[in-house]
Amino acid sequence: MGTGRATAENTGAGATGAVDAASSFLSATTAAAVESAEAAQAAGAADRSAEVAVLAALRARPLRFPLTRDSLRCWAYLAGGAVLGLVTVVLLLALTALGLGLSVVGVGLPLLLAVALSGLPAGALERRLLRLVEPAPVPDPHRALPGAGRPARLRTRLRERATWRELAHTLLVAPPLTAAGLGLTALLLFSAMLVVSPVVVQVLAPETVMLIPGHAVPGPLHALPFTAVGLAGLYLGGHAGALLTTAHVRLARLLLGPREEDPGGRVLELTRSRARLADAFEAERRRIERDLHDGAQQQLVALTMTLGLAAHELRESAGAGAGDGDAGAGALALVDRARGEARQALEQLRGLVRGIHPQVLTDHGLAAAVAEVALRHPVPVEVDLDLPGRLPGPVESTAYFTVTEALTNAAKHSGATTVTVHGRVTDGRLVLQVTDDGRGGADPAAGTGLQGLADRVAILRGRLMVTSPTGGPTGLRLEVPCSG
Repeated sequence: MGTGRATAENTGAGATGAVDAASSFLSATTAAAVESAEAAQAAGAADRSAEVAVLAALRARPLRFPLTRDSLRCWAYLAGGAVLGLVTVVLLLALTALGLGLSVVGVGLPLLLAVALSGLPAGALERRLLRLVEPAPVPDPHRALPGAGRPARLRTRLRERATWRELAHTLLVAPPLTAAGLGLTALLLFSAMLVVSPVVVQVLAPETVMLIPGHAVPGPLHALPFTAVGLAGLYLGGHAGALLTTAHVRLARLLLGPREEDPGGRVLELTRSRARLADAFEAERRRIERDLHDGAQQQLVALTMTLGLAAHELRESAGAGAGDGDAGAGALALVDRARGEARQALEQLRGLVRGIHPQVLTDHGLAAAVAEVALRHPVPVEVDLDLPGRLPGPVESTAYFTVTEALTNAAKHSGATTVTVHGRVTDGRLVLQVTDDGRGGADPAAGTGLQGLADRVAILRGRLMVTSPTGGPTGLRLEVPCSG
């Protein structure tokens, strides 16, 4: 159980200054992060244009393919798709006939509307069924409509081009593919029956068995040629199933997936681009923290130790009774002063590194990192975080910097005397509340740094809400899913 409780007293403004310095320092790394995100975007585009997995497996092992699991998955997909397509066609024909028959009295119009929207569930089922043979899922082309009512969702879906592409797939593409899948399934079942025909003849003896109409099979040995034919049918059916599955996948990508001209597709790609940019920025943040920790900070430590040794040597020289005691005392004072400044620079650098990405967050989690910030904060902070172990890295990082930004604003702008940080994981979501008793009146759009955090939270499909009436108190509430 990761639980952190702390109450911090006034220890100076070093923590808030470190966070501000980290923010300004990190702004210089945006170009590198953008380049990394663009490279990731290009890699993602290459992945999306990759070859169909079944076709790639067939080309890699053309002779052994019917004997692999990929072939079995193709048969399972085609059999499931044939059943689904047959049921869909029957239902659509019934709804269309009933809707046209009742349209004269107006009752059939909702049924015809249901036919028009039938591509939505059919497309969703087809995308889910494709996971049997395609490791990369076909994305949902529709825009997410959180909080929208049923009429608004209906109007939006009717305006989307993806809805009509799914309907075209259901009415025009699925029936011939379903027929082909049913034919292949029947061929496979007949071939399997031929393979076991000697056993069937032996079991049914002395009954007459005719595998070919008008030609009886005298005994099991005479059925062995039919076994060979059945094995050949299964072998060829494996290749035919792979080719038919490839056609299914390509048509599904074309008609059931997002396109660039779709608003939903553009929003989806924009969200992915923002997520890649945030990940690249986080990686750059960690690299800078590591370089500062392992490079400049260690050099300052070595400098402080060297100045300490120099001060020790000067004191020993001054104690030896040399005639230039005043000069030695002056040099000693300068060395002591330089040593103090080096220590101060080291503390500032440590605060900067801590503000970029604290090591305690990586090692011990969110509760310990927030408790450490609270102990260094100039305003007393009460931390009450009760978390079920470690959370996903992006969630912990976003929550940590949300808390530090809220604490920084409380120290600089609100005039608060106490701050409370409360957090729990409820129904798979991290709910974090930061409240201060300051004067209120905070505007998230007035350059407080919360807008960037809100964008990062939106990438994680979370929410960041600020309430700050005049006179206080100011409350910041973060809700973000922990499932990634």
